[in-house]
Amino acid sequence: MLHVVATAQAPAARAAGGSRSYPSRCGVGIPSAEQKGYVPLPRGDVFCPLIADPKAVESFFSYLHEGSASASPDTSVDIGSVGVGDSFGVGRWGGSRAGDGVQISIAGAVFAQFDLGSPSYDLLNADYTIGGVITTRSGPFSTLTRIYHQSSHLGDEFLLRPGTTIKREDISFEAAELLLSVDASALRLYGGGEYLLRRSPSDLEDYVAHTGVELRPPAHVIPLGELGGFRFLAAGDLKASQEQDWKPSVSARAGFEYDRAELSDAPSRRWRLLFEYYRGPSPYGQFFRRDVKHMGVGLHFGL
Repeated sequence: MLHVVATAQAPAARAAGGSRSYPSRCGVGIPSAEQKGYVPLPRGDVFCPLIADPKAVESFFSYLHEGSASASPDTSVDIGSVGVGDSFGVGRWGGSRAGDGVQISIAGAVFAQFDLGSPSYDLLNADYTIGGVITTRSGPFSTLTRIYHQSSHLGDEFLLRPGTTIKREDISFEAAELLLSVDASALRLYGGGEYLLRRSPSDLEDYVAHTGVELRPPAHVIPLGELGGFRFLAAGDLKASQEQDWKPSVSARAGFEYDRAELSDAPSRRWRLLFEYYRGPSPYGQFFRRDVKHMGVGLHFGL
């Protein structure tokens, strides 16, 4: 009997997949039992994580071929870029419509880069972030407000290399971030920025502008029946900081996202295989004064 019920539900869930909300498709949809009133330690969220932001809170590992974006001689290197991040809901107040509401969470991540051309895969840089997040949603409109801390550190093996000219900088700051997002069918637009509340070194400038666009179609391009399917994704993310004289950094990613068939309305995690491109001021804390470019491929694990 259970098998019959599950089999009957699966086609219905897949048929409804094309009409599921954008948050449900991005993996942070709210279960029906938690859509009204106050929910402590909630599942899901009301704001979708960003696909192409190099510092989005998520877990991933990527192979990148990186070189200088300036006119200086090329110093290309193969990098293993790794992120370990997650967001934990503390409480959510549901809105008048299903899926709307206000949520408070704690989010943290570690971003590390390793030199794959060295015998011991030397650690180059590690960025640590932790902060409090307030997210809201009203229909297609959602917001993210975050106050967070970041500190950055050079790898010991990299510092001890003979002839190393890079010197460690005491980089840490607290920042306030605000993003506004609107999604309609397959398309999502977002924009906002950050303000540094405290900074080290003290000469860091205050403001960062941030915008982007995402394409996440409702239908699977490779349906796998009861196993779910693969969806095509594409996204572009642009940041410009006062520190870099508003020189933009451009991040573009495209590829495929796998999600399982929904036999219930509880959100499932997403796996994404993405081809990646970046050009602009380095997103790695200790190298933020350098202009870099890289291309590669990564496996990302959605929240």
